[in-house]
Amino acid sequence: MATYVIGDLQGCLTPLVQLLENIQYHPKQDTLWFAGDLINRGDESLETLRFVKSLGDSARLVLGNHDLHLLAVSHGFGTLKRGDTLTEILTASDRDELMDWLRKQPLCYYDEQLNTVMTHAGIPPCWDLEQTLALAKEVENTLQSDTVEDFFASMYGNTPNQWNDTLTGMDRLRAITNYLTRMRFCNKNSKLDLKSKEGVNTATKGYAPWFAYPSKVPTECHIVFGHWAALEGKTQQDHIHALDTGCVWGGSLTALRLEDKQRFSTPCTLRKPS
Repeated sequence: MATYVIGDLQGCLTPLVQLLENIQYHPKQDTLWFAGDLINRGDESLETLRFVKSLGDSARLVLGNHDLHLLAVSHGFGTLKRGDTLTEILTASDRDELMDWLRKQPLCYYDEQLNTVMTHAGIPPCWDLEQTLALAKEVENTLQSDTVEDFFASMYGNTPNQWNDTLTGMDRLRAITNYLTRMRFCNKNSKLDLKSKEGVNTATKGYAPWFAYPSKVPTECHIVFGHWAALEGKTQQDHIHALDTGCVWGGSLTALRLEDKQRFSTPCTLRKPS
């Protein structure tokens, strides 16, 4: 029995199937974790969503920014952007079933036995594990409530870009969402820079990757995340694991086996998105 964490799929099912063959995945014995952004930009977004859903209880996933974008558009909010490959999902016969399943997924998942926590973008320096789980739950409860359309109507935006426990309403939910699904760079006070998206050496003055600061999450707890392909899977931290290795951009798809922290990668030969 093994647990594998897999980086951003972004609609790339073919490399996933190849990766699962390479690691000799056993559906009845092994568990797959997906670090968010199952869909978008790749050519197989609908098939990818259906496949992960079909895994049932043998899979765990967290929502990424692209997954939330799909949910928002499916509810009539947000607009499709150049390069989006979501139309096939939005017009699928099982669209409603897929969207209902997707919005029931968490933004943060923690396995106590493995002492590992997963979010799409990471955990800001100002939050400990308990707070991260509690704040993620606030958004998860909203996604599954009757006020979900109010959330999607206000989800997009870069402010507030600094956490404050006194935040309320949609500002609070948007901030939580941005930290868990869009964060890359922040300053020592966890103020976000959501405009910089390249490698660690491109940070605005006074900002650094979120994992470069002392964390309130103890080092005994491993953090796994995706989202940031420019890291090329490297954080220089033994307990913080970056798993987006740019599959959709012609890079590779990576899996981390949690029991021994061994990595497995499969090259991605799908066309690069335009």
